Amino acid sequence: MTIGEKVSYLKGLAEGLNTDDKIVSGILDVLADIAENLAEVDEELDDVASVMTDIEESLADIEDEVYGVDDEDDDYYDDIDEELADMYETVCPSCGNAIRFDYEQANAGGMDCPNCGKHLVFELDEDESEEL
Repeated sequence: MTIGEKVSYLKGLAEGLNTDDKIVSGILDVLADIAENLAEVDEELDDVASVMTDIEESLADIEDEVYGVDDEDDDYYDDIDEELADMYETVCPSCGNAIRFDYEQANAGGMDCPNCGKHLVFELDEDESEEL
């Protein structure tokens, strides 16, 4: 039930009491005005939201036109994603540092922990390894 409907209901109840109480009638009139005003504000807010959506879409189009959409940037991020997909991660048993390494580093006899310097040797089993 909207505010306007609630105010109308209360107004009907007050009129059914057959009282000459002008205070109650005045309060109900004010409530009716407030409810009507709120309904208008809600409509205007919906209009503003619609205009804002249109402006955001237009701005995005202008940004694409001015700055351009560069396919090379997409390729760059695709390359990074591919590199990360081929990475593995382990924890140094000496210092607890998380270390990322690729298949070539694992097959090259391991690597030194960048945190504590301990030499780590990796044994990769394709089924058991954690790919990121």
